[in-house]
Amino acid sequence: MPSNLSISRRNAIRLLGASAIAGTAMTSGPGVFTSHAADTSDYRALVCVFLFGGMDSHDVVIPFQQAEYDGWRAIRRSFVARQGASRDRGSLLPLTRASRPPEDPPQHALAPELASIKALYDAGDAAVIANVGPLVEPVTRQAFEAGVAQVPPRLFSHNDQQNIWQAGAPEGAQFGWGGLFADAVLASGGNSSRPQFTTISTEEVGPFLTGRTASPFRIGINGAPQINILEEFADQTDPAFVNAVRDQLASRSFSGGNAIERDIAAKFAAGLDSNDFYGQALAQGMPSFSGFGAGPLSAQLRAVANTIAVRGQLSASRQIFFVGLGGFDTHSAQASDLPSLLRELDRGVAAFHGAMASLGLAQQVTLFTASDFGRTLAVNGDGTDHGWGGHHFVVGGAVRGGDIYGEVPPATIGHDQEVGGGRLIPSLAVDQYAAQFGRWFGLAPSEIEFALPNLNRFSPPDWNFI
Repeated sequence: MPSNLSISRRNAIRLLGASAIAGTAMTSGPGVFTSHAADTSDYRALVCVFLFGGMDSHDVVIPFQQAEYDGWRAIRRSFVARQGASRDRGSLLPLTRASRPPEDPPQHALAPELASIKALYDAGDAAVIANVGPLVEPVTRQAFEAGVAQVPPRLFSHNDQQNIWQAGAPEGAQFGWGGLFADAVLASGGNSSRPQFTTISTEEVGPFLTGRTASPFRIGINGAPQINILEEFADQTDPAFVNAVRDQLASRSFSGGNAIERDIAAKFAAGLDSNDFYGQALAQGMPSFSGFGAGPLSAQLRAVANTIAVRGQLSASRQIFFVGLGGFDTHSAQASDLPSLLRELDRGVAAFHGAMASLGLAQQVTLFTASDFGRTLAVNGDGTDHGWGGHHFVVGGAVRGGDIYGEVPPATIGHDQEVGGGRLIPSLAVDQYAAQFGRWFGLAPSEIEFALPNLNRFSPPDWNFI
């Protein structure tokens, strides 16, 4: 195939649509964020671990005092029977609290699959944030049951609640709070020479990393992302053809293309340049980390650790990452499925924190979990149904660890924060959760409020977890 191959406009557009290239920033629009207050003088990174499907927090943070444990076990009798000895009280990992007198007995415990996260908690490098979820305004049970509470739209819907967690609006939301945090960094001059490496994902990501200026750069788990064009051109497998296609795309122009096609070509070429630059950075400075397993979350977090290791080559002072682990929609088979998911979460998070410590960056990198929603305390036989509020982990050297922030609602049916089947009304809004990350990230109050427009409807909690 000759190197001066000509590609038709129709095939060019098909090729652009078929490509799995990660660095193409086609969603970027004109920036309108004008604040320049963000402090980006040092390196800091946020890592969002999104647990797709809705993690059952009732099976993660478990009552430990005998009477409360017995009540929890009674409500989940059929389910706990399938879990066997792993949910016996003696198998649980009790949580002391740094904010309580040492003689106070533990009120809650972690599931035994989370032994490494428990060790980080005990070392002061991890905390539990209780009962977080999407809220528009504070909600009481009475207002909810009367139908007068203003609540997030389409409660209990996977796609919509994922988007509300990421962007404060249901499916179709355009800008996420991670992307708007990144906009503030870019407006302040941070990452100015390589802005494309500010927001990075290893997973298909919703709006979380997209701002008015920032857009996600997707990386592969084994290095720089690859271009997958042969699926559309399966009958043309000659490497010379592929190289010729790449060369023409990288030339930033198509013969006779209209303005839209030329703009797409330019974006695509910029993506190729970013992929090349990223790959070269990894080749020059990627260390070898130990402790990561072979599971999907571990692989993604290893890729994030590799990227952070070459932050200097990428000229990055602030970065926001998004990784994901699926399988938490446990309407059935939860007794067998959830423990393996928790082990993967535990293994990946602990290995990642160890990698950051080995880089001397434990204080500069903060990992946190998020999920569609919590699940019901009541069981449906071998699983649980969609809920609302849930408990989450925050991990890093800057975290005020060894504590549970907020109050874990009773594991009973009929209390004031419960709206049927053990669904919890969140006591901490996602906006309040995110605001603490924004402040640690170096953003000014005005920048945080711009990214989280519902924040001013809530009183600040009387504690900070970071």
